[in-house]
Amino acid sequence: MSSVGLVLGGGGITGASYHFGTLFALQMATGWDPDSADVVVGTSAGSFIAAMVRGGALNLDTMVGNSRKDEDVVDWLSSNVYRRIRPRGLLRWVRTGIVPSITRPGLSVALGSPGIYTTDAMVGWVEDSLGELGDAWPDRPTVIVAHDLKSRTRVPFGTEAAPVVPLKVAVAASSAVPLIFEPVTIDGRDYIDGGVSSGTSIDLLLANPDPLDLVIIVAPMAATGTRRGGRFYEEILDRVGRTALAAEVDLLKKEWPDTDVLVFRPDERVLELTRGNPMSVEAAIPSFLATLRSMRDELAHPSTWSTLERHIVDTVRV
Repeated sequence: MSSVGLVLGGGGITGASYHFGTLFALQMATGWDPDSADVVVGTSAGSFIAAMVRGGALNLDTMVGNSRKDEDVVDWLSSNVYRRIRPRGLLRWVRTGIVPSITRPGLSVALGSPGIYTTDAMVGWVEDSLGELGDAWPDRPTVIVAHDLKSRTRVPFGTEAAPVVPLKVAVAASSAVPLIFEPVTIDGRDYIDGGVSSGTSIDLLLANPDPLDLVIIVAPMAATGTRRGGRFYEEILDRVGRTALAAEVDLLKKEWPDTDVLVFRPDERVLELTRGNPMSVEAAIPSFLATLRSMRDELAHPSTWSTLERHIVDTVRV
C-alpha cells in the first residue's frame, strides 16, 4: 500500500465545497478513504475539511445538515459560519497591520483588522460534527496551519512547533479570514487565516520521517484558467497561489524526487460558481455539484488515472 500525503488549501466557503466534491469524487472513483492518508495538512477552508476527514465526517450531513430545500441549506450554512459581533480590536489593527504596512505596503495592511464575525459558529460546527475529537486531536498525523499576528510567522498546529490546542480551536484560528473574522486568541497571542503564510504549506510534509509515495494537493485558489467577466483581483490571487504552489512542489520534488504529485484545482466551470465571492454560502452547493462534474473529466485524464492506479485505486472494487 502506498503512503499518501493529503494537502488541503484555502479557498473560503466555495473552496470548502470544492474540497468536498474533489474528495467525494476520488473516493467514489478509487475506493480510497481520505482518512487513510498518512499525513493531512489543512489551511483555512482546508483546515475544516482536514478535521472532517480525520473525524470520519466527510459526508453530506456535515455539509447540509437536515436541510431539504436550497434556502434551508443557505440558512444552515450561514448559521454555522457567520456569527456577527461588534467590530473590535482597532488598536491591534494599527499595531499589526497599518503601522507595518507603512514601510511594507501591500495586502498585509488587513492583518489584525477588526472582524465583523467571530469564529465561534465554526467552533460549534466542528463540535457538532466531530464530538469528542473536536476537543482533542486526531491520532494520525494532522497539521492545521494558522498565522501568528505578532511574529508574522506560520504556525503548524499539531506539531511540536506550535502550542497544544483542541482541533476545533486550531480550525477556527486557521479560518479567521482578515477583515471578515476577528483573530482567534490563544494563550495571549492572536492568530489569523493560515493562508496569509501559504495557501497550501506543502513543505510541511517534509517533516514526515520517510518520503511519501503520493502527494495529493487540492488547491482552490491556484486556478490556471480564468472565468468570463472575472474581477481583476481574481487573477491576482490565483497568480499568487500558483506561484507559491509551484515553489512548494519544486521543493518537495527536490527533496523527494521519486514522489508522485497530483494537483487538483478548479476549472472554468467551477470558477464560474466559486468566484468572485469565495465566502458566499449561496454558492456552496452549486460549487460542490460543479466540482463533481469537473472531477469526472479530471479523473479520466490518462496521466491522472494512471498515477491513482499505481497508488490508491482499489482494483477489486473498480
